[in-house]
Parts: sequence; structure tokens; C-alpha cells
Amino acid sequence: MVQDAFTKVVAQADVRGEYPSAGQLDGLIALVRESNKRIDVVNRITSNSSTIVASAARALFEAQPQLIAPGGNAYTNRRAAACLRDLEIILRYVTYATFTGDVSILEDRALNGLRETYQALGVPGASVAAGIQKLKEASLAIANDPNGITKGDCSNILSEVASYFDRASAAVG
Repeated sequence: MVQDAFTKVVAQADVRGEYPSAGQLDGLIALVRESNKRIDVVNRITSNSSTIVASAARALFEAQPQLIAPGGNAYTNRRAAACLRDLEIILRYVTYATFTGDVSILEDRALNGLRETYQALGVPGASVAAGIQKLKEASLAIANDPNGITKGDCSNILSEVASYFDRASAAVG
């Protein structure tokens, strides 16, 4: 079961039969303080998801043209579409993790067993990892644009978003 940050803290305290610690409460207070910025970042990424995925795929195929050459893993429209679909799914789960402030949904629903699946299908994990890094770059560029979002320092949230992409990249690479 996936839990948001608040539910996770309460469940952990309940298992111990204790109150949440001061550190846990401080973490939740920070999460609430950053909530508007967090929502802005998620909205930015979500509303630009098609652009982000297309940009990441274009950059990946420019860097690794062998993927779309005859015999490559993204050769043919069907295979290229599967690549785009996978990038979009990872992007979507990164936004879920960002929204909840908890990586477990990304790991449980998207990354658990993904490397093994790609290995069984003959998909080059290093290329998928590179594609995820391209997603990260495109997402952070859009999310870091200061126009039209809640004013304030978003560096902690953007660092968190980057860590989710890095985690996904490491899981498949």
C-alpha cells in the first residue's frame, strides 16, 4: 500500500507505540510550507508532459542514433512508441512521488522489477537510463522557470525531483 508522507509518519509512530518525533513533525511542517511550490512543480511537469517526453526522446535518439537505425531497439514505429510510453510512465510516477513527497509509489509501481523486464526483452538498460536523464533535464528546465509560480526557493523540491529521476535511472541502468 502506498502512503503519503503524513500517513507514513503516523503508521511508523503507531508501530512503535509512540508519538511522531520532533524531527518527523518538522519534516511534515516543511512539506506543508512547500506545498504550493510542490503543486506548482507538479502542475508544470504534468501540463508539459508531452513536450518533456518528446524532447527527451529526441535528445536520446540524437545522442544514440543506433537506437532508431534498422535493428535498433527503437526501430519501427511500434518500438519507438513503446519507448515513448515507458518514458511517459516514468515521468508520471515521478510526478506522483513529487506530489506526495514519497518515493515509494515510484519504486513500488514503476521501478520494482523493471530492470529484469528490460533484460528479458533485450532492451538496453543503459539507453533507458540515458533517456530518463534526458527526461530529468527537460523536466527541471520547465519546472525551474520562475514565471507564473509561487515565489520562493524551490531548490529543495527540484533536488527531490532530480533524485527521483536519478533513482529511476539507476534502477534500469
